[in-house]
Amino acid sequence: MGIEGEKRYGLLLACKDSEYVKEVYGGYFNVFVATFGEEGERWELFRVVEGEFPNMNELQNYDGFVVSGSPYDAYGNDYWILNLCLLLQTLDAMKKKILGICFGHQVLCRALGGKVGKAYTGWDIGLRKVRIVKDFSPCAFLNGLDEVPPALSIIECHQDEVWEVPMGAEVVAFSDKTGVEMFTIGDHILGIQGHPEYTKDILNNLIDRLLNNNSIEKGFAEDVKLKLQTAEPDRKCWEKICKMFLKG
Repeated sequence: MGIEGEKRYGLLLACKDSEYVKEVYGGYFNVFVATFGEEGERWELFRVVEGEFPNMNELQNYDGFVVSGSPYDAYGNDYWILNLCLLLQTLDAMKKKILGICFGHQVLCRALGGKVGKAYTGWDIGLRKVRIVKDFSPCAFLNGLDEVPPALSIIECHQDEVWEVPMGAEVVAFSDKTGVEMFTIGDHILGIQGHPEYTKDILNNLIDRLLNNNSIEKGFAEDVKLKLQTAEPDRKCWEKICKMFLKG
């Protein structure tokens, strides 16, 4: 039983914990809760990549859900991905808060009628400057910011992207690499292509793993790592945006 009045959130984990993240952080669940959680909240882990989903009869008791990144394709037809799409459609109909990150951003888009696929310009790994659309209708959750910045840096690691947002969605941010870096639907759906929860060490370890399994070339990996040494993502601002969305 939960404590009356406490906020309750679910992390829909679409990837397996890497050895590095397990050793340093105790798993991705801890990384997400450290970034988006607050004292007095209840966070629960559902390893959807392994077929572990929340009880459909319990959904009304949650305040929101976060969908993580994944090495899988959001447009794939693995059983768990189709099951996740069904869950997201249900949560959308219930107007539950859903924050989708990277794969989560893409699968959320797919589930609600948009189109996703391979990025036309290939891998995007490293720090990317994301530009906020000038004339978008300010989202309620952004009203808590003293001023919406014109651009924010975020860690990225993806080779898929949103091609077309669902009907009724609004593109909130873009970059010189990706047309849909961030989108919203009403005040209950937020998709972010980048990783507000990632630290540079998590990304560096991921780059090493991608290099080791021949997903990327050595020169590319070295170039990204070199640039990361002197640049910092706007983690505090992203953290604030995501928290205001989830708690609003």
